[in-house]
Amino acid sequence: MGADTTVRHLLLRGDFRRLLTTRLLSQFGDGVFQASLAGTVLFNPQRAADPLDVAAGFAVLLLPYSVVGPFAGVWLDRWSRRQVLLRANLLRAALVAVVAATVLAGVSGVPLYALGLVVFSVTRFVLSALSAGLPHTADEPSLVSANALSTTLGAVATVAGGGVAVGLSRLGVTGDAVYAAVALSAALPYLAASLVVAGFGPGYLGPDDGPDAAGPDRLTARAVVRGMAEGARHARARPPVAAALLAISAHRLCYGVLTLVTLLLFRTGFPDVGGLVPGGLVGLGQAVAAGAAGTVLAAAVTPAAVRRVGRRRWTAGVLAVGGVLQLALGLPFTPPSTVAAAFVLGLVAQGVKICVDTTLQESLDDDLRGRVFSVYDTLVNVSYVTALVAAALLLPPDGRSVAALAVVAGGYLLTAALYAHLTRSHADLP
Repeated sequence: MGADTTVRHLLLRGDFRRLLTTRLLSQFGDGVFQASLAGTVLFNPQRAADPLDVAAGFAVLLLPYSVVGPFAGVWLDRWSRRQVLLRANLLRAALVAVVAATVLAGVSGVPLYALGLVVFSVTRFVLSALSAGLPHTADEPSLVSANALSTTLGAVATVAGGGVAVGLSRLGVTGDAVYAAVALSAALPYLAASLVVAGFGPGYLGPDDGPDAAGPDRLTARAVVRGMAEGARHARARPPVAAALLAISAHRLCYGVLTLVTLLLFRTGFPDVGGLVPGGLVGLGQAVAAGAAGTVLAAAVTPAAVRRVGRRRWTAGVLAVGGVLQLALGLPFTPPSTVAAAFVLGLVAQGVKICVDTTLQESLDDDLRGRVFSVYDTLVNVSYVTALVAAALLLPPDGRSVAALAVVAGGYLLTAALYAHLTRSHADLP
């Protein structure tokens, strides 16, 4: 079946369209909220942040989710995922209103980061539920295309939400007031997402054994640890899953380093002297847009590439080629080459994610899928924040570091080789 036929088949399914719409609305709201928070912390003339502040902010926002995440995974295997998506989006709508009030009041530092932490924790909960519920809206032969379409359009929706937020921030007064108003506007798509997902029946998105299938016992810390251990054993017993988790974790380490390198280059490393790709915020926006374009291209080519060469070869190949190109495009340290590197990074990130998500969805038992996806999310967050903090401590202020790019390139090449080695007995991965 051709790629177009597969996509048409998916879009003919009302349940897939409903879940996709839920994702798009939810991630559009994420883009609005994330841009408002970034504007508040990084580009608000009433506030200022250096690279260590940025890394610390990411750590405060994401690392604690490594503690919250395991509970989310167990809940996703106990509760109706439809109810989780409905209530989580309603909760986020309420929380962003609190964040908006906090920004308007001029609060900064740990209190603001703590509120952001709560919103981002719920966001990861929503994304895990969307991924865990996707196999209930697509048949197995279409899962690669379903992941390509939904995650890529979701990423585009996030970028679009960020773009709308930037546009809104330029319509009113500067400073805290405008960013508070932008943050509050994120509540609208969250409320709309809740309304759309309410169209599913309570048990439609799983778990397969029905809500509360794991029993009515209270969700204690011991029960969570036990559940996570079960999920980890379930993943470890399946070499393709274990290799996929290794690949995405290593990629996120490299991604974290490259994120801070790009941010520092456009903040201080490139003079804002105009041109096709200027320095400063405009150039950084072009890099983000280039990354989104790479994401779209990955969604377009990955399903066909997987059918042609197999998921194993495609994943290893994308990692290896990505490592070489990051070094080649990054070393000139010019705005155009950095934007080109961002395009490649977007392609690598989405190409790997599509394959990893599909591997987990196909290879895991449904009643443990939520727990493994929470392990997945925790690994992604810890890897990303670890790389950000290390880069903030080691990179020069302008981000120009040949050593950092060499380490990233070597990391990608080593990961490609390890992934190919660990999956060598599964060379028939579809």
